[in-house]
Formats: sequence, C-alpha cells, structure tokens
Amino acid sequence: MRIGELAALVGVSTRAVRHYHRIGLLPEPTRRANGYRDYSLRDAVALARVRRLSELGLSLEEIGDVLADDAGRELPEVLAELDADLARQETEIRERRERLAGLLLRAEGGEGLPAEGPVSPELGALFGEMARTSAGLPGPEPAMAAKERELLALLDTAASAESRGWLLGLVSAMGSGEAAMRRAYEIYARMDELAGAAVDDGRIDGVARAIAAAVPDEVAQAAAAAAVHWDTEEGGGFAEAYFADLAPAQAEAVRRAMRLLRERAERAR
Repeated sequence: MRIGELAALVGVSTRAVRHYHRIGLLPEPTRRANGYRDYSLRDAVALARVRRLSELGLSLEEIGDVLADDAGRELPEVLAELDADLARQETEIRERRERLAGLLLRAEGGEGLPAEGPVSPELGALFGEMARTSAGLPGPEPAMAAKERELLALLDTAASAESRGWLLGLVSAMGSGEAAMRRAYEIYARMDELAGAAVDDGRIDGVARAIAAAVPDEVAQAAAAAAVHWDTEEGGGFAEAYFADLAPAQAEAVRRAMRLLRERAERAR
C-alpha cells in the first residue's frame, strides 16, 4: 500500500502518518525501487492501534510507552492514569458549572453581577449586600466602597494564604448583618473624607480605631497575621501596591488599624 492508501484505510491523514514516523511512533516500512514507502497489513494494524489509543485520550508520548517493547509501561497502567485524570477533569468541570449556574441564577433573578465579578459565591453574596446598602444611601456610594470590592476580588482570586486572613476579616466584619454593613459604609464615608487630608490629620486615629473595632474577635488573629505578613519582604510587593493606591491619610489609617489588630491579637494570647 502507498501512504495515501494506508491513511485512507485507517482514517487518518497522511500528514499524521509522516509525523508518527518522525517521532518514532510508527516504524518506517521498506521502500520500493521508485522510493515510495510500501506499507503492509501489519503497518495498518499498528496505525489503527495508534488511532484507537489516541481517541481514548492518550498523548503521543503515552502511546509510545504502550507500544514500546521493553521500557514502556503496560496499557492498564496508562489507562488507569488516564481514567484518574478524566475523573479530576469531571470534578473541575462540575464545580465550574455549579459556579456558572449560580451566577446565571443571580443574573436571571434581577440581582445583576458585580463589575468586579465573577467572584466566589461567598463574596458574590457580600457584593449583593453592598449593592443593596448602596442603593439605600441618600447620595452616591463612597469611592472607598468600590476600592474595597476591588481589593476583596483580588484577595479572593490571587492572594497568598497569609494575605487571605485580611479577606476573612473584611468579609466577616461586613457580612454579619445589616448593622455591620451600615457600619462598614460609615467607615467608607470617613475614609473618603481623608482623601485630601494630611498624614497628621486628627481624624485618622478615629478611623483606624473604627476599622479595627469592626473586625470580629473570631477573625482578629487571622487579620492580624495578614497584617504582619504585609510588613514582611514576602508580602511587601502586594502591600506596597495596595497602599500606593490609597491617599496618604487613608493609607495611614489602614496602617494604624493593622497595628491595633496586632496589639489586640497579642493581648488575646
């Protein structure tokens, strides 16, 4: 058989056959006097097996292992690994679909999706509460509230385990009821007032104490640990970017709040 006839018989392209030859997956047959490859039925059987293994999801490297005479792995071992990998993919796909279903349900229910989304279900619920609180305000939402949502979305997605303690503190502080959410928005408004203030403004200390007081006792340790991490070289890059995004007086208020949380955590030990 010529290469075209072999490829047509097995249902693959001639390009695939040539690639299999190049990588050593399929031995090259003898050539005729005119230089054309002369394929036998055995070549077709081997190529058909490559196709079947490929359709199961095996990579070409794995197929090479299966076809190897000595050093390769046994087919049951390779198939077991493939099955385990597919099971992991099924779990990941199911979890992603559940998350998408939740987002779609919220969108179809008229709740809308936050501009910072998609986020975790817990954070999505918190953002929904923030949206409802913001809608009830007599004026525009404080700019600091939007900045906080951006920070929460970032921590929810990419923060280290140490920095996520701050996320836990913020979510717990704000999501524990209507009164807690109102208190959070009062702090946001006070933070907005510091936007043009000097770093020695007398209001900074009161805002810092309000931020620290809003963090529940049960997560104060985690928030304090995150604050310590932000002061280290490892967490410095993230902390530096975060504080650079705040006005000087706002950054000072947050730093003082972190110090208060660390002191509170030390007293609780």
